[in-house]
Amino acid sequence: MDASYKPRQSKQPIVFTALATLAGAFLFWAVFLRPASTPTAPVVTKAVAVLKGDYGASGTVTLVQSAPGAQVTITGELQGLDPRAQRGFHIHTAGDLSSGCASAGAHFNPFGQTHGAPSDTSRHVGDLGNIQSDAQGEAKFTIEDSLVSLNGPLSVVGRAFVLHSGTDDLGRGDNEESLKTGNAGGRAACGVIGIAQ
Repeated sequence: MDASYKPRQSKQPIVFTALATLAGAFLFWAVFLRPASTPTAPVVTKAVAVLKGDYGASGTVTLVQSAPGAQVTITGELQGLDPRAQRGFHIHTAGDLSSGCASAGAHFNPFGQTHGAPSDTSRHVGDLGNIQSDAQGEAKFTIEDSLVSLNGPLSVVGRAFVLHSGTDDLGRGDNEESLKTGNAGGRAACGVIGIAQ
């Protein structure tokens, strides 16, 4: 045999070593280095508020949103209102009713706008206009709104509906209070908006 002859080495061990190293590196990354997945918040599609007041006004308001970003449908049935009257109806910032409706805070206004009608481009998110009662002091209503949401950072869940004792002038009262509250008067009834099944 020729002394300079060397048998050829198989390249299979090198390939297996490379594959094993890659698999080990991936496993190490998957177990120790991969960023933790952020838990997603559940999607809220329905919420409800039960309104009660000190002077007999009461009722139930339901909000439905088919998907985050979709328009919200607000339906309600209220009783104990003044007959044939328009009453301001808003979403307020806080769901804190520990001191009655007064502790619900101001109108929900995350964008810092002036008060307005639901159809105005400049309005509070919580500005829902007026509710019209019938001759018996009852009101059934449906409101479609694209600013109100049940999901995301601007969600109204945990905030409160407030029914006012006066008519909302929709920001057209030519005074400073009109641009804040619509001169809608005192708070006749309120209820916290909670997730519904």
